[in-house]
Amino acid sequence: MKFRNIESRRIFILFLIIPVSIGFLAFLLTRNNNFDSLVKPPFMPPSFLFPIVWTILYILMGISSYRIYESISYHRTTCLIIYALNLFLNFLWPLIFFNLEARLFAFIFILFLDVVVFFMILCFYGIDRKAGLYQIPYFFWLLFATILNFSVYFLNR
Repeated sequence: MKFRNIESRRIFILFLIIPVSIGFLAFLLTRNNNFDSLVKPPFMPPSFLFPIVWTILYILMGISSYRIYESISYHRTTCLIIYALNLFLNFLWPLIFFNLEARLFAFIFILFLDVVVFFMILCFYGIDRKAGLYQIPYFFWLLFATILNFSVYFLNR
């Protein structure tokens, strides 16, 4: 990625730190839970995979949001607001699922997050094609998480 100056490099780093930090905070707040005692679907990935995948996805979020921030589009602010809403919902979902153990509500909540991310991708893509495409893996992982959420709810009701 090319930077105009040292300031734009610092802003880029900030845009990387924000989503990674939010994800790490959610991890810290949810790591002590009883998830291991629940019945899980047979397609559940191994637990070590989740932090690896989420870190990559958060980095892609940071890169995409920086590309939108640097754009001169009239819709830049709208897209960044949708992005911020995504980060907020993404932070809340594990608290609802793991800490509150409200699995059905978490499922409904993640469906809303799916919709927000879909619109975020459309918004990003309309400004910067790469920024939109970088969010496709996140969207598919989120859809997989939605299926996992429902499966865990269904198997443990």
